[in-house]
Amino acid sequence: MYDLRTREHALTLVAQGRSLNSVSKQTGISRSAIREWQIRIEPTPRMLGQAAPCPRCLPVPGLPTDSAAYAYLLGLYLGDGCISPHRHGGYYLRIACADAWPRLIDLCRTAISSVRPEDSVHVLQRQGCVAVTSYSRHWPCLFPQHGPGKKHERTISLRSWQQAIVDAHPWDFIRGLIHSDGCRITNWTTRLVGGERKRYEYPRYFFTNTSVDILRLFTDTLDAVGVEWKPSRQSRAAQSVSVAKRASVALMDAHVGPKH
Repeated sequence: MYDLRTREHALTLVAQGRSLNSVSKQTGISRSAIREWQIRIEPTPRMLGQAAPCPRCLPVPGLPTDSAAYAYLLGLYLGDGCISPHRHGGYYLRIACADAWPRLIDLCRTAISSVRPEDSVHVLQRQGCVAVTSYSRHWPCLFPQHGPGKKHERTISLRSWQQAIVDAHPWDFIRGLIHSDGCRITNWTTRLVGGERKRYEYPRYFFTNTSVDILRLFTDTLDAVGVEWKPSRQSRAAQSVSVAKRASVALMDAHVGPKH
């Protein structure tokens, strides 16, 4: 008998487009067993969510236990996340993370586990990135921004309970957004000083997104923590926000820092 975690992992690999043969070789599970799970996976209490109630589905809806982790995960989801239904019920949360940032992958896994400790988390390798993935029936409850179509083609706004979490943990939310669609870079310039040309370097932060609503959530939160920002160069597909003033960069460095 395979436990539910093992079954979910095998089905997650299949859902990513892997063949039954390749999944069988990787996991050591027979193709017939995986094929049977695609038709019917044992409805244990954990799978049905009976043993892991969603705080938003309780008679009196509550907040995630680890609100700071939720604020960070919300930023990651709005930037590089998606929720997709599984054909046998439930949903997959997927957060795309570049291979270049291994620490970010670890932080993402930890945040998901903190928000839904009862559900397993898997890292699925793709070309140049990984998808940090977790199955649950309750991801749309926790992220009501889920809906048909791309995020920038529909309205994205926070529910009052989400805004309360962001208000309580603004830096975690900002960090999640920067870790998804932002960066910290170092610009440089030269100046003549006493007839000698010297090089000066100065760091700055950028956040780029195609959704005007998500950009506004980012800048509203920056305003709340006293970070000065300005619109940066725009492209036809996306808009950027720049944080360049020394005091504001210092705040960002203290609470966010570069990806790694």
